[in-house]
Amino acid sequence: MAEPVTAGSEDLVLAGLTKKYGDFAAVDALDLTVPSGSFFALLGPSGCGKTTTLRMVAGLEVPTAGTVTLAGEDITRLKPYRRPVNTVFQSYALFPHLTIRDNVAFGPRRKGVSKREAAAEVNRMLDLVELGEYAGRKPAQLSGGQQQRVALARALINHPQVLLLDEPLGALDLKLRRQMQLELKRIQIDVGLTFIHVTHDQEEAMTMADTVAVMNQGRIEQMGAPEELYDLPRTTFVANFLGRSNLVAGSVTGTAGEEVSVQLDGGTVTAPVERAATAEGKVWVGVRPEKVHLKPAGDPAGGRGNELRDAVVSDVSFAGVSTEYVVRLPSGQELMVFEQNHTSQRRLHSGDRVDLTWAPEHTFLLDAAQDASAGTQFDDE
Repeated sequence: MAEPVTAGSEDLVLAGLTKKYGDFAAVDALDLTVPSGSFFALLGPSGCGKTTTLRMVAGLEVPTAGTVTLAGEDITRLKPYRRPVNTVFQSYALFPHLTIRDNVAFGPRRKGVSKREAAAEVNRMLDLVELGEYAGRKPAQLSGGQQQRVALARALINHPQVLLLDEPLGALDLKLRRQMQLELKRIQIDVGLTFIHVTHDQEEAMTMADTVAVMNQGRIEQMGAPEELYDLPRTTFVANFLGRSNLVAGSVTGTAGEEVSVQLDGGTVTAPVERAATAEGKVWVGVRPEKVHLKPAGDPAGGRGNELRDAVVSDVSFAGVSTEYVVRLPSGQELMVFEQNHTSQRRLHSGDRVDLTWAPEHTFLLDAAQDASAGTQFDDE
């Protein structure tokens, strides 16, 4: 797990936060610091506790134990409307009978802000989300992405210290969702507020967030920058849930200098010591599919340090920018290999005999006591 972040005076801090329903712990003694001004993502499958955590921060759920502190103030027992927090939901929750201008102005008017001040703020927010020209329309006259931006403007106009985003892009189609990912990140940078984004979509979290916390069964499995989690997962759940990983059983045979040697079925591979979650006994040897390269069996050229020999291509799928191969080792285990498509590259076919090579620095080692299939059951979420 990533090193704990030292809390600053403006940060959101969850300490021992727990939510139980009978004997079931939806959130289990969660300790978490969200730095002020960051774009933070809670990522995990349905039922992992991420939305329950968000609802406790919002005041929509009462914790069984633990505290929620924002900017040094304990807000654990405050009513939702007394917290400097706003939530944007997947459903948008816009008032269908009001114009876009009036939807966004709803918060300031409830607070008694003058019409002139409210109008100026509404214009500023609509410009921020690039919807100024749509101010006089009704929600039904806007696309899903535009409605989402209206919901965002309506939340931001209240000047919350923290904006909570609960699966905000889940109702959008793929192309619009990717466009909105960039828009949300741009807006967060522009306003400089703390955004906490709950999602089960790995690409969404990695595209937008500065820091990602991967949740599983009410706890944080690993937390860090997106590239850190992807490149160096510390559990099999993170390795499988955040992208795809090849995990091969092996036994550590020794450590020499900064390298750990591991005996696999059919050969020996090495990994840097700092990339080993464990460096003794039985381990899972991990490598991402795009880090592996294929060459004709027995060809001495193109070796990249680690090598598994005498494998057979069992499946080939063209995926546009890459070709995805499934390759069967002599032991019977199948690994994935993603090769970039180049005009000069020879396409392999099912039945071709190949060797697999990859650089030692792309190898990671995990504790073999962990389930190698953890996280794979959520691939279709």
